[in-house]
Amino acid sequence: MRHVRTLVVILAALAVSGCVTTPRFLMPGPPAPPPSIDNVVYGGPGDVTGGISGPSPAVAAALVKADDPDPPYTLDSGDRLRVMVYGQDGLTNTYAVDASGRITLPLIGGVSARGRTTADLAKVIAARLRDGYIREPHVAVEVEAYRPFFILGEVTFPGQYPFVAHMSAETAVAIAGGFTPRAYRTEIEITRPTPQGPVRLKGPMLTPVRPGDTVVVSERWF
Repeated sequence: MRHVRTLVVILAALAVSGCVTTPRFLMPGPPAPPPSIDNVVYGGPGDVTGGISGPSPAVAAALVKADDPDPPYTLDSGDRLRVMVYGQDGLTNTYAVDASGRITLPLIGGVSARGRTTADLAKVIAARLRDGYIREPHVAVEVEAYRPFFILGEVTFPGQYPFVAHMSAETAVAIAGGFTPRAYRTEIEITRPTPQGPVRLKGPMLTPVRPGDTVVVSERWF
């Protein structure tokens, strides 16, 4: 009988111990990776910029890519324009944008064209003519010849060339006589004038070239 009581006590002790939860010690996980420069600029996992969802205006202005959609063409020195004032043969003519970015018309004199689209320039000319010269002027402006582009570096004949519609950097190299033996043929650099100042970008050989661009073909190192 004593053995039976002893067995009962042992079984009860085992049952109680099975209900007690043993504390677990968790191993610390690996430390979080440091934020990359892309996350610092653009936001994202590991962002330390306070939840910025996109680049700052200053960074966005600097990150100009060659494959961005073409903005409306803006006029500058070297463009040749056809200005048509309907019913006014004495005003309808071809005008060159001079070094100061202006064209000079009869009656109204100099008009600033630099940084304007053809539609904007037509509105400015119409407003000037309406101010004491023509009651209801109808003006249209189109580009008769674009300003030239420039190509420098490792091409056979670097220099200034007339712009051709739908040009790429590859076309520009062909116009300049092709690559030299030392040319880096994978990527080119373009300096592009804008109303806010020149912008420098890099891209493949199929990068579009615009009037006024300076294309630079670098030298390969090996």
